[in-house]
This record gives sequence, C-alpha cells and structure tokens, in this order.
Amino acid sequence: MEAPLEARFEATAPIDLRLTLVPLGHGPGDPTIHFGTDGVWLARRTSDGPATMRLWAAPDGMVVHAQAWGPGAAAALQAVPGLAGLLDDPTALVARHPLVRELQRRFAGVRMPRTGQLLPAAIPAVTEQKVTAGEAHSAYSSLVRRLGEPAPGPKPLRLSPSGARLAALPYFEFHPMGLERRRADVLRRIGDRESWIEALTSLSAEEARARLQEIPGVGPWTAAEATRAAFGDPDAVSPADAHIPDLVSWALAGEQRGDDARMLELLAPYSGQRGRVIRLLEAAQIKIPRFGPRFAPRRIDRL
Repeated sequence: MEAPLEARFEATAPIDLRLTLVPLGHGPGDPTIHFGTDGVWLARRTSDGPATMRLWAAPDGMVVHAQAWGPGAAAALQAVPGLAGLLDDPTALVARHPLVRELQRRFAGVRMPRTGQLLPAAIPAVTEQKVTAGEAHSAYSSLVRRLGEPAPGPKPLRLSPSGARLAALPYFEFHPMGLERRRADVLRRIGDRESWIEALTSLSAEEARARLQEIPGVGPWTAAEATRAAFGDPDAVSPADAHIPDLVSWALAGEQRGDDARMLELLAPYSGQRGRVIRLLEAAQIKIPRFGPRFAPRRIDRL
C-alpha cells in the first residue's frame, strides 16, 4: 500500500480531538468514521477523489497530526483545520450560568468541527427524522454499507453515499434498510440536488439553513443538524428535538420538562453561541429524569 500523505497543524489552545469529533459519528456502527486508540479515522469524498484520514493529537493537545490515503488525500488534508476545530473560537461563548461556566472549564478542549460538506451531513440528519436513535443509527449504517463505496487506505471504512446513487435508487429499495417511503423520498431529493446543496457552503450557515428548507421534507430540525456539522455552526439549535429541550431546561433551570419555547428562552442570553452551549451539555452527559413511556422503536424492514 502506498505511503500516506502527512501534515501537522498547530493549535492556539489545547484541543480534545476525540470529543470534538464525536458529533460527526452516527452510532457505534457508523462505517464512515472510527474512534480508535491510534486516533480518529474518517472517510471523505473530495473533488480529487475519495480519501481516508487519520487524525490524532499530541499529548498536550497543541498539535494535530494527520495522515491521508487515496486520490483525494491532499484535498482531505486541507480540510483538517476545520474538522479538528482549529478554526473554531470557543472564547466567543460568555458564560452567564454557573453550570455553563463550569462546563467551559471542564471541556475547554471541545471545539465545533467543520466538515465543509453539506450532503454528507444532511444524509444522517434525514435518517434521524422522527425515529429513535437506535432506528436512525441502524438505518444510516445500512444505507452507507449498501450505497457507499469502500474508502481507500488501511482502515475498512466506507464513503457516505453519493447524490447520484441516492437519487437513482427506487424508494422501495430503501425499505430493507429500515427507511420508509417518506424518508426515502427525502434522501432521493437531496441526492438529486447534490451540486445545488454543496454550493450552499458558500453562504452563511443561517442562509444555508433557510435554503435547505426549500427542499420538501427538509425542515428546521434537519437543516440545523446539517449546518451544524458542515459549518461548525456554534449557534445551530435543532427545534422540535426529542431530547434537547428537556436537557436545556433541566440543566439551566432545574425543570424536568421543556419545550422549544422554554429552550429558546433559556438559550437567549447565548445568541450566536447557543449550539455551543448545547454541545457542552451533551459532552457532560447530564442525565434527565425520565417519566412515562418512551418512544418505542419500529422495524421498518419487517413491515
């Protein structure tokens, strides 16, 4: 196997690379990313072809090392500063709550990763629409294994499906992957508009969210999930989420239940950095009291 291209990138403050990249994974079986003892491995499409990347940080978190294999190796390395959070500014968040201040201290190395690619971020967001996490992760893994090609390099990863492959597949072929017709049709639509979607990365995150919602089946939640990853957007808030309103309400107000209105009220002092606050709360793995029945998973492929 050919030797990888290599690069190193210096940080201005220590980075926790693993926690920074966790949001880019979608379940333990995600074939596009692997968190190993030797670093974080990612498969990526580029304009020059596919690539596999390995990223790891120096013990002090002040240097990010990268290797890349495949035709797109050089282009993939150019994306490392965004992926590793080197372009992010966590100091823009001004804590106005004791917990937020404490989490800033505990998770000072967490950054908002920026992939620079919208379609690969939109695909898992669509699979996660209105289903349990287990259902979504299973469907996404099946989708990538069925439609994504093997990535180059020494790690057995797979590339996220291309728009052309999504658009060409009849809706009923998504059914064995755990995707009903509604989500299948949305995936086919975004696949058909791949070039248009990727062109949105030249806009601001706010503008891209609005434009994405012009696609039938892509609402505010899906658009926010996609732009958070693609832009590293520190202000992205996903409305109508099954868990985040409760998380924010419990963490910042001690209230066991919350809705979008209450969540936005509590996050209002952090305008421009609301998504970063949510990321810190998620990193802390705060447990919310649970009462009543939970949303039961379904097996679409058995219906």
